[in-house]
Amino acid sequence: MQYDYLIVGAGLYGCVFARQMTDAGRRCLVIDRRGHTGGNTYCESVEGIRVHRYGAHIFHTRDEEVWRYVNRFVTFNHYVNSPVARYRDELYNLPFNMNTFSKMWNITTPQEARAILERQTRPYRDREPQNLEEQALRLVGRDLYEKLVREYTQKQWGRPCTQLPAFIIRRLPLRFTYDNNYFEDPHQGIPIQGYNALAEKLLEGSDVQLETDYRDLVKRHPQIAEKTVYTGAMDEFFDFCLGHLEYRTVRFEHEVLDCDNWQGCAVVNYTSADVPYTRIIEHKHFEFGTQEKTVISREYAAAWEPGMEPYYPVNDEKNQRLFERYQALAAQRKDVLFGGRLGSYRYYNMDQVIRAALDASARERERG
Repeated sequence: MQYDYLIVGAGLYGCVFARQMTDAGRRCLVIDRRGHTGGNTYCESVEGIRVHRYGAHIFHTRDEEVWRYVNRFVTFNHYVNSPVARYRDELYNLPFNMNTFSKMWNITTPQEARAILERQTRPYRDREPQNLEEQALRLVGRDLYEKLVREYTQKQWGRPCTQLPAFIIRRLPLRFTYDNNYFEDPHQGIPIQGYNALAEKLLEGSDVQLETDYRDLVKRHPQIAEKTVYTGAMDEFFDFCLGHLEYRTVRFEHEVLDCDNWQGCAVVNYTSADVPYTRIIEHKHFEFGTQEKTVISREYAAAWEPGMEPYYPVNDEKNQRLFERYQALAAQRKDVLFGGRLGSYRYYNMDQVIRAALDASARERERG
């Protein structure tokens, strides 16, 4: 055995696991089929602007240990996520707060907002929601749902809200203050050195091979490592023997514009169905850039098919049952650990990925 761990996937989970085990004196080989490390956090420089190649990644957490951990490797700026929602020619602040309510209903006080929401949600409060539409109406009422939830959600999931399960929206935060900070976590920001630097520092001391396919590698070197940490899709690991898990995917269109400020903020969600993309990211605003040009990225939600990049797991009842069957197969492989967004078939924020990797590596270190 040349390595203690073969880590498949150089995203955050794989990078953190490698860092922890390397610090414990274990030998790690990290591979990725892409030509770069960092997974979906990878950024590329365009016109001197760090462009989030696979969609916006804004770090935020309330996990103090995770926050201290990432600050060992990079420092964070004071970016605060304050997205704007555009419904046709109307602009609204997110999350739903007094700025949103004031624009929606031409009111000024929390008491007025509460009264309107009470009136609009009352008809749905005493019955169990049967779909996403009923759940949203129960949470935020008709006006917010129609302009800021319904058509946007249908674009994201590719089907009417009446055909989506209620659990997709467990809560829609309502704030009765003039606060546009999207996250409630005490820590947030963008690494000043960039996400690429975070991945590189986490991988120091590990061997890394990019543009490397897992199956090809183990076919040529079947005894390369004592144990495998697999962060790809679990159904792919088992050759889809039980069927395909479902995902949604995202397509990006990146464009350089000859102006220094195109939309005035980093994130604008387009909530109406007449616009095909779900949002536009203007990357320079993540780092308060002053470059003469700017770069925007339009994001299009799409149905996933095998061979595409999976982004969001479709955690409905059917897919969850299938994933549990795959988990039963995984439990029989004592030589393989599954982790990360794809290996766990769940949507993770970045801090949750790091937390999961820290916990998994701690268990491995305890086993000796």
